[in-house]
Amino acid sequence: MAGSSGGTTSDGKKKARIEIIPLIDVIFFLLATFVLFTLSLNKSNGVAGINLPSAESGEARDPAGTVTISVTEAGTIAWNKDYISLAEFIDRLRTFKSAEPEGRILINGDEGALFNAALYVFDEARKTGFQKIFIETKVRQTGR
Repeated sequence: MAGSSGGTTSDGKKKARIEIIPLIDVIFFLLATFVLFTLSLNKSNGVAGINLPSAESGEARDPAGTVTISVTEAGTIAWNKDYISLAEFIDRLRTFKSAEPEGRILINGDEGALFNAALYVFDEARKTGFQKIFIETKVRQTGR
């Protein structure tokens, strides 16, 4: 049987073959799962490295028309991901208010940040005329 076809050897045993079609199916399944998982993540526009406080209640917010103001543990302020001074913070608040009259402020403060710094951000946003001011938290694990 020296020229036989069908994937057999001359002694009648079948040769081992790697079927690539099932591997492609698995790869596409993993890719689709990864894409769907990534789309479901709630991304923060705040500064990286902020350890958010936990809360049992809360709801997801649409990021459109929202600016994230981060208060770090050291007391510095960031507008979205840009660190800014206090004077620049007030200027940006006024500019944002004129561009987005119904805009929302999301305060993203570190768990170890001083409450006074977060209160300053909240107070200045209210004085500028913003009515929709939210505090960003992470979901507290149940059973704690």
